[in-house]
Amino acid sequence: MTNRTIAFIGAGNMAAALIKGLVEDGYPADNIIASDPDHKRTDFIKECCAIRTLDENRTAVLEADVVVLAVKPQALPQIARDIAGAVGNSKPLIISIAAGIQTKHLAEWLGEDVAIIRTIPNTPAMLQTGTTGLYANPNTNEDQRNLAESIMRAVGLTLWVDSETMMDSVTAVSGSGPAYFFLVMEHMISAAEKMGMDHNSAKLLTLHTALGASRMALENPEDPSVLREKVTSPGGTTAAALAVFNESGLEQIIEDALTAARDRSIELSSQVNGEQA
Repeated sequence: MTNRTIAFIGAGNMAAALIKGLVEDGYPADNIIASDPDHKRTDFIKECCAIRTLDENRTAVLEADVVVLAVKPQALPQIARDIAGAVGNSKPLIISIAAGIQTKHLAEWLGEDVAIIRTIPNTPAMLQTGTTGLYANPNTNEDQRNLAESIMRAVGLTLWVDSETMMDSVTAVSGSGPAYFFLVMEHMISAAEKMGMDHNSAKLLTLHTALGASRMALENPEDPSVLREKVTSPGGTTAAALAVFNESGLEQIIEDALTAARDRSIELSSQVNGEQA
């Protein structure tokens, strides 16, 4: 894989996270290019990771085996059309991290025979602890899928889906998911303060409890439901708290919230792609 040239179109935070992850994993910096009109961004990445930077997207595409589209969704249609000729000449694998842009529309802009993989990373990718959903269009081969997976694994876990419609569910679970946990942390800290705890202590206890619970769930083969049962003594303090969650309909609240996120993802995708919402 390390002999492939990867060109990033766009040098924002997610592109920077991917580039940093690749370089730290040992990928040759000389084989990575970033192109962005914002010189502050390209200067930052060049200084951070010692990669090559360019002003011209088409030049970057012509040199690349893999092109990562890391620009804002609203800018992507024009950028894709601008580089379509270069893509047709060099035939790179296209990896998109632009939210809501469907592969069929990328194919309309870039060429119907282009190999395209759509991904949905989440913000913890900036700390190399992200989760990325991937979907490949029919033009991709196994080598290209493995290549895309290797690139995205530089910032965390990867998970393939067989149907592009499932990408809206990925958005609801992991794309938006960090905010759900931040909200729970926020309310736990607030509740602890109302019980008399100072803010710093409440925050420290909450965040490290979240970290510990997450590690236990990740490193234990048992489902979270089993782990919950194991730490819940009948008639104990944990049972009292969980009873309140259950009485408040927490399960239904979470289901409704994720369904709303999925439905909004579908709606936004329709708007971004110029379809009837």
